[in-house]
Amino acid sequence: MSSIWRLLRLVRLPAKEYVGSDPAGNKYYRIPQHETWAGQIVKERRYVEAVGVEEYEYEVGDIPAEWEAWIRKKRNDPPTIEEIFKKEKYKEEIKRKIEDICEKDRIQKAKEYEEGLVSEPRQTQIKGHASAPHYGKNEPSEEPVSTANIYQPGSWMPPKNSAHNK
Repeated sequence: MSSIWRLLRLVRLPAKEYVGSDPAGNKYYRIPQHETWAGQIVKERRYVEAVGVEEYEYEVGDIPAEWEAWIRKKRNDPPTIEEIFKKEKYKEEIKRKIEDICEKDRIQKAKEYEEGLVSEPRQTQIKGHASAPHYGKNEPSEEPVSTANIYQPGSWMPPKNSAHNK
């Protein structure tokens, strides 16, 4: 019985180490590099235990980019909470600046339209596929016409005065 316990102690994997968490509550762990009882070296493994998301529901962007980089071993040290908050603050600042610029642009365009410097954009009505030509026929014909049952190959030739023959 003691040999079984010795074997189990040798097979035992190293415990996972808690590394940190993000503002959403996701927890990040690593299992350090270790050697198996057979002498194989197993590389370090990093992973996340996401809150409220099953593994199969995970999508890129569900966790902060800094943690994503750490998990994928693009960076050695895990990110700090200050680093993540700083990036979130920066994103909000950029969004605010974009909204300000869009508002200024809208006001400038309205002023130019009012002064007559620029004409109002025309609203075009697109029917069907964007690249399909519209021939002005808004309704389908009452009786569809088909030559599927009576068409004979070689029975139709283009007119002699067509643009392709010139």
